[in-house]
Amino acid sequence: MTRAPSRTSAPERTGPQGRASSKAVSPARRCAFAVLRRTFDEGAYADRALRAEVERLGLDGRDLALATRLAFGTVQLRGTLDHLIEAFAGRPVAALDPGTRAALRLGLFQLCFLDAVPDHAAVDESVELAKADGGGGGHRLVNAVMRRAQREARDRLDRLDDRTPERAALRHSHPEWLAGLWWEELGPTAARALMAADNQPAEAALRANLLVMSAPDLARRLSELAVATHPAPQLPEGLVLETPFDAHGSGLWRDGALTPQSRASMLVSRVVDPQPGERVLDLCAAPGAKASHLAALMRDDGVVVAVERRPARARALAANCARLRAHCIGVRVADAREDHGGGFDRVLVDPPCSGLGTLRGRPDLRWRASRDAIAQLAELQREILAAAVGQLRPGGVLVYSTCTISAAENERQVQGLLAAHRALEPDDLGSDYPLWKHPGVADHLLLMPHRHQTDGFFIARMRKTGSG
Repeated sequence: MTRAPSRTSAPERTGPQGRASSKAVSPARRCAFAVLRRTFDEGAYADRALRAEVERLGLDGRDLALATRLAFGTVQLRGTLDHLIEAFAGRPVAALDPGTRAALRLGLFQLCFLDAVPDHAAVDESVELAKADGGGGGHRLVNAVMRRAQREARDRLDRLDDRTPERAALRHSHPEWLAGLWWEELGPTAARALMAADNQPAEAALRANLLVMSAPDLARRLSELAVATHPAPQLPEGLVLETPFDAHGSGLWRDGALTPQSRASMLVSRVVDPQPGERVLDLCAAPGAKASHLAALMRDDGVVVAVERRPARARALAANCARLRAHCIGVRVADAREDHGGGFDRVLVDPPCSGLGTLRGRPDLRWRASRDAIAQLAELQREILAAAVGQLRPGGVLVYSTCTISAAENERQVQGLLAAHRALEPDDLGSDYPLWKHPGVADHLLLMPHRHQTDGFFIARMRKTGSG
C-alpha cells in the first residue's frame, strides 16, 4: 500500500463526510467508514477504496494499520454482522439507510471481534459516525443496537455452529454457495478451517529482487529501518514481514530491490525453474511479479515474452519490469490464445481465475464471486492451456497455476489437458516440494491459507515429450 504524503489530519471534530460532529471520531474509523460506504454502496473495490481514503486522510503508522483491520475485517464479516444487526434492530439490513448500516457494521465488528477496542469506544464512535453522516436520526438506532449488542452479541455468536454448509456460511461469513462448494470438494473439516482462516489478516511477504540484492542483504537493510522479517521457508528470495512496512513508499521499492508478493505466488516461478539463456513465455503476465521473478532466476540472461491483452495493464507491466531491472523481458500486447512464435523452453499459464485463494487480502471478493463466473473462467482457462501446449518445444515445460481453490479451475483442468494432449506428462511436484503437496493428487501442489498461512494457490507442472 502506498503511503500517503504526510500532512495535517482533518480537524478532530469533523465527521466522515465533512459535517460537524459533537465528539471526536478517530481518523482510522473515519477512514474505515468511508471505505465501507464506497465498497457496499458505490461498488468500489475495498483495497482500492482504502488506498484512496488513506491518501485523503494522510494516515500512516498505527492509524493506517487500524484502518486496514477495521475496513477489511468488516467487509469480510458482513454476513455475520448483518445477521446480528437484523436480530437486534428487528428489521432487514437493506431497509436501513446507508450511513446507519455502515456505522452498525463497523461498530459491531469492533464490539464482537476486536478485543483490543474498548466497548465504549466502539459504541460512542459508531453513534458519532452515523450522526455525522446525516441519516435522519439513524444515530439513535445505532445507539440502541450497539447497547443491546454489548449485552447479547457475544452470547448469540457463541450459539452459532458450523455443522452444515449453510450454518458454516453464516458463522464464518461466506456465501452459502461457496461454503457448499468447499464442503463438497475439501470435506467439512477442511472447509470449516479454510473459511475461518479467510477472516484473518493476510500475511505480508516481500520478494528480494535477486538482480539487485539478496534476501539476507534486504533483511539487513530493513532491519536498519526497524522492520523485522524472517526468511520464507524454501524460498531463498522470500521474506515474511513481522512488523508493518509501507513497501511501496520505501526507497528500496523505488530502487527495484523488492516487490510485495505472497509466498504462494513466489513458489510458482520456482516451479517453472527457468535457466539462463532459455526462451520463456509468460501468458497473462500483468502486473509482472512472476515475469520479473522468472527474469531474476535466469539472471536476466535469455528471453521472457510477457503477454498481456489489455494495453493499460501491459504498460504497467513494462514499467514494473523496468523498475525491477528485468531487461530480458519483452512485453507483448496480445491475447494469450494467439500464436506467439512457438519453440519456447518453458511456458507459464497463470490465467484469470476466481481468486478464491486470496480472500484474506481481497475482502470483498467473496461477495462478488459466483458459481457462474467459475464456469466461464474455466472455459477461458481451457482455451489458454490448449494454445500454450502449441508454444512449447519438444521437451519443454508447461506450468499451470491459479490463485483459487476450485476443482473446476484446478485439478479438472489438468486432467482434461493431459487427456487431450498425449505428448504431455505430469511432473511429480509433491516429491520436490513436500511442504505444499496436494492432499489428493500427488503430482500437484495446493497451498491453503489455513495450512500454510499464505494465499491459496494450485500449481501443476507438465513436460512435452513429443511434438503432439
